[in-house]
Amino acid sequence: MANKHPSDIPPPGPDNAERGQTALRAIYAISGGLALVVLGSLVVDFGWAPSWLTGQKSAPVAQVKGEKTDLFTPPDERTIPNDDFGASVRRGMAIFNQTGTNAHEFVGNDLSCSNCHLDAGRQAYSAPMWAAYPVYPKYRGKNKMVNTMEDRIHGCFTYSMNAQGSPSGGPPPYGSDVYRDLQAYFFWMSKGLPIGVQPEGAGFGKIDKPAKDPSRERGAEVFAANCAVCHGDDGMGQTDANGKQIFPPLWGPHSFNWGAGMHKVSSAAAFIQHNMPLSQPGKLSVQDAWDVAAFIDSKPRPKDPRQTDGISLQEADKKWHKSSADFYGETVDGVVLGTGYPKDAGASQSN
Repeated sequence: MANKHPSDIPPPGPDNAERGQTALRAIYAISGGLALVVLGSLVVDFGWAPSWLTGQKSAPVAQVKGEKTDLFTPPDERTIPNDDFGASVRRGMAIFNQTGTNAHEFVGNDLSCSNCHLDAGRQAYSAPMWAAYPVYPKYRGKNKMVNTMEDRIHGCFTYSMNAQGSPSGGPPPYGSDVYRDLQAYFFWMSKGLPIGVQPEGAGFGKIDKPAKDPSRERGAEVFAANCAVCHGDDGMGQTDANGKQIFPPLWGPHSFNWGAGMHKVSSAAAFIQHNMPLSQPGKLSVQDAWDVAAFIDSKPRPKDPRQTDGISLQEADKKWHKSSADFYGETVDGVVLGTGYPKDAGASQSN
């Protein structure tokens, strides 16, 4: 299969650069629609809009005890060179911000990379790409091998982008220009950081243990009060009049699958504590973050792609999920979680 480049994104012009930067990010992220303009106005008015849409600097991330405040600042996108390398960086940024449009063949849900790696992969404690790139190659326990950055992106497509449900049925093949352009973007973003040293702000940050065991019931209340306004009462996110995704689905058939790191309650709780609600990081208490993470991660979603034919749910649970406290394999609200959602549930339940 031939790998298709997304269209080159023209570099921002020299005049009124800040406005140009904002417009460019908006094009990457939402692709227009009159209805979106109206919704966007409301989002901005209420302070929910991300910095790539408003042009304002990212809100300060929530700090917890033991974390430093002197965080790396990635380069301004206006410094991307106007040459062949810069063109690759811009293509990578376009893929990152609108993955389903610019890497359509390999995306099986309604997410983009920037839904978890906020502010186009720039925001600290939302697994920023400037913090990830310098530490690869590295050994990962998830697949028990040394991973290159290409391996890591391959895994992201497999799990977070649910590539099993994509038009191609899987992630980009190794050697794809998708990987080349994304790595060019990450390399450019991490300029100035030492190789092999994990900088402060990497990953989702730290979160204290909750005073009480996480509660789905309490989490449902937290979700209704703080999350449903963007992600919907049903957790399926919101789209504009043209069907373009504005806010991502958190569960269901169009979200990340059971192999993605975000299905772990501890990972989701840390991400939420540092980054959510959008532009209001730290608003939720530690307990609230754990509770709402438990609520979100106890909902049905596409099955773990490692659970192929012949591997039962119980075997998959023992092999890949017992080391973390998640809801995989449990029965919640009468649904066995991990069996898939919705089309593959019948086949999986029979294993």
